[in-house]
Amino acid sequence: MAIVVGRPGVEGLDDAVGVLREWQHDGAPMQLHPGDLGWFWRFGVEATAAAVRTWSRDGRMLAVGLLDEPTLLRLTIAPDAHRDEELARRLVEDVAEPERGVLPEGRVCIEAPRGALLQDLLSERGWHTDEPWTPLLRDLTEPVEDPGVRIEVIGPGQAVVRAAVQRAAFDRSTFTEAGWQAMAGGAPYADARCLVAYDDRGDAVATVTVWSAGPGRPGLIEPMGVHREHRGRGYGKAITVAAAAALRELGSSSVVVCTPSANVGAVATYRSAGFRQRAEVRDLCRAG
Repeated sequence: MAIVVGRPGVEGLDDAVGVLREWQHDGAPMQLHPGDLGWFWRFGVEATAAAVRTWSRDGRMLAVGLLDEPTLLRLTIAPDAHRDEELARRLVEDVAEPERGVLPEGRVCIEAPRGALLQDLLSERGWHTDEPWTPLLRDLTEPVEDPGVRIEVIGPGQAVVRAAVQRAAFDRSTFTEAGWQAMAGGAPYADARCLVAYDDRGDAVATVTVWSAGPGRPGLIEPMGVHREHRGRGYGKAITVAAAAALRELGSSSVVVCTPSANVGAVATYRSAGFRQRAEVRDLCRAG
């Protein structure tokens, strides 16, 4: 049968999340994680469903994409289909031709796993590489050290604190308590935790959300931030160590995160928390 592109709708989101969980494994290239859908869920289940695309053959999902922005498709592919020529050519057609409704005209970008045939075919069509991102990974085989600060797991009663620290950590953040409630109601959050770090005076100084893909699979940090009034005091390292500990408790085999390579401070923070850098990755973009 031919490759079929679909929009799963609200009723199909759980299936897409389940497939993404299955595709995560240690040693895999940096790729779309169920936690990426989970973080997007802050916009609501309907918005998340509208942003997801799937590609299937004979009823089996082979690729899942998330329109993280109107001009950015974050795409991952089943581990045994990275070099599937039929799939790759269908993906190229769908993302390269605006009338298919996957990506608009003008400058658009694709995030796809390193080594996928899709990348080769897009490069042949003249798509160029974008700014580099740095993936980082920490193995969770051994116990994680104490973060050295008070850490709280956030529930509904503390969502307003979690949202406030997010907005204080990211200048353009619009995260709200309602957004947290929407996110926490999504399927991926069943395997997630939100943490907040507090200083000696009891002020909330940093936050992180961690997403498990299930026991024995890599977990994800998305996002991590330090309150702008409390930077330079080691709270980024502390909350990242706490994130690793939380994922280990959830059964994750490792923890991954990806940050713009230009954000040297973030790279340094993750390294200080025991993460090791992996080879840089780049989106492929079509000029506008």
